[in-house]
Amino acid sequence: MQQEHVDWFESWFGSPYYYMLYEHRDEIEAQAFAEQLVNYLQPLPGSSMLDIACGEGRFSIQLADYGFDVTGIDLSYASILKAKASEHSRLHFYVHDMRMPFYINYFDYAFNFFTSFGYFATDRDHLLAARAFASGLRKGGILIIDYLNKEQVLAGLVPSDTVHRNGMEFRIRRRLEGHHFVKDIYFTDMDGRERHYVERVAAFTLSDFIAMFRKAGLSLIGTFGDYQLNSYNPLDSSRMIMVFKK
Repeated sequence: MQQEHVDWFESWFGSPYYYMLYEHRDEIEAQAFAEQLVNYLQPLPGSSMLDIACGEGRFSIQLADYGFDVTGIDLSYASILKAKASEHSRLHFYVHDMRMPFYINYFDYAFNFFTSFGYFATDRDHLLAARAFASGLRKGGILIIDYLNKEQVLAGLVPSDTVHRNGMEFRIRRRLEGHHFVKDIYFTDMDGRERHYVERVAAFTLSDFIAMFRKAGLSLIGTFGDYQLNSYNPLDSSRMIMVFKK
């Protein structure tokens, strides 16, 4: 069972069952989104990029394939260990907590993909992360945050369902609890033990992000509503993809 003194994201993201449940997040999706972003941003050759909460590095790898100098950071040692198998002269991975500054005034671009923010229990920790994101960027640097769209998630919230992966059954319960979307995940693991993990993500709105990242010294310069970079509509866009500038 999940230990109370361990943050939910440390416990769950370090589990092999996390990747089993979300195996449908494929490389084709990452490649298409990376291509859209590169076409939109038009980074100079050799631009330095930071992939924050990179997981096993699928987006980092795609960006490095364009010839950019990419660094991926993640709190999960197991994820970084797998990502390091793909390292080369323009691609590096490190275990790092996003709330702590990394390189200072260094990167041209920083990315935070697939709702890899909003994990923390306090506003203080979220602001610490926002300031750490900003500190890593050079003046004029760009931050892209890919987040859930609160109103669309609320409208389509399925209270419970069952997902089958590799012969395993994941029983999922979802709810809005205060200012967080909460997902309880129950399953019997390969050793026959009952498991329970929790995902808890802040139900931030666009105005929440604008206010938070303004305190970190970043200004919103663009917003998109999906991975094809179509316009953002708070009522029905599938994503909330924000572009900030330092």
